[in-house]
Amino acid sequence: MKLQVTQENLNKALGTVARVANTRNALPILANVLLKTTNNRLSVAATNLDIAITEYCGAKVSEEGSITVPARLMQDFISNLPHGVIELRLEENKLHISTDQYNSVINGVVADDFPVMPAITDGKTWQISGQQLKKGLQQVIFAASNDQTRPVLTGVLLHSVKGMIYLAATDSHRLAEKNLGASEDTYSLLIPATAMQDLLRIIGDLEGDVRITSDDQQVLFQAGDVELVARLIDANYPDYRRLIPESFQVVATVKRTDLVNVTKVSSLFARESAGSITMNIDEQAQTISVRSVASQLGENTSNATGKVTGSGSITLNSRYLLDALQVMNGDEVSFCFNGKLEAAVVRDPKADDYVHIIMPLKS
Repeated sequence: MKLQVTQENLNKALGTVARVANTRNALPILANVLLKTTNNRLSVAATNLDIAITEYCGAKVSEEGSITVPARLMQDFISNLPHGVIELRLEENKLHISTDQYNSVINGVVADDFPVMPAITDGKTWQISGQQLKKGLQQVIFAASNDQTRPVLTGVLLHSVKGMIYLAATDSHRLAEKNLGASEDTYSLLIPATAMQDLLRIIGDLEGDVRITSDDQQVLFQAGDVELVARLIDANYPDYRRLIPESFQVVATVKRTDLVNVTKVSSLFARESAGSITMNIDEQAQTISVRSVASQLGENTSNATGKVTGSGSITLNSRYLLDALQVMNGDEVSFCFNGKLEAAVVRDPKADDYVHIIMPLKS
């Protein structure tokens, strides 16, 4: 293998894929990145057996070849080189890296030992706007669980319902759902949230579409020059849509910034009680008040005015409410519930493409 590539392109590719390489895995080669010439381009790839990311960058290839090298060392080394052209030359599993000022050798491992995710040969393929998918992921991904004992909840569900595409995630304490628009196909993909976090970073400022291909076991996302393959979680996702109430006895619509501010202030006094705050909705006063108590420090009640129908109170986790409010876009937000023991719903009164459900705490 012999080629020339710019420091900028190689550094970007290593930054995209190297985070997947795992130094703690039982297979030492998984701590490496695969460098391979493909159609007069250099492909840079890494995998942890559940997720594989490949980025292609332009290169001037003189000799074809492939090698794997330690991901951390390669990334740190290339990032510290000055901008300009880098020459890569492979001799007996040793990768020679040279520029005008630097000459280095990194010991590699033959690429034959590098695990490759199986190709998706007979799957469905469709496209979606990259920025639309990015916005949807930002609004749901944080609601997925980190609890590995319940793997089904560590995923993000990408599925179609009645001709529409939805993203959904839940940790059983909260649920976020985003409508991404119309879909002609039917599918249901439960994708690890960790893979979706990587996809979020990959999409970045991508202006074009993301191409999605899937079968029963894997999903492939193609965004620009980057490909991400992830194994699907083999589990049945809860029928979460039946948890979304269709009508509410109590609805308070206020400015989103006002609700963010009063919730933030109250959360300062809620640290002792695991973020517990009580929302009091008063139809007569047309207010929503947020109260929190810290037995050692004091207590706080903050109020926001708005348009209120019905009265009642509910106790919930302030962090969950803030997480939901901070990913919403509208100037106003509606806070809705039916009783202190039933789920609260946060949504934009002028848009029905996003809904966030928060389960109450025992007051």
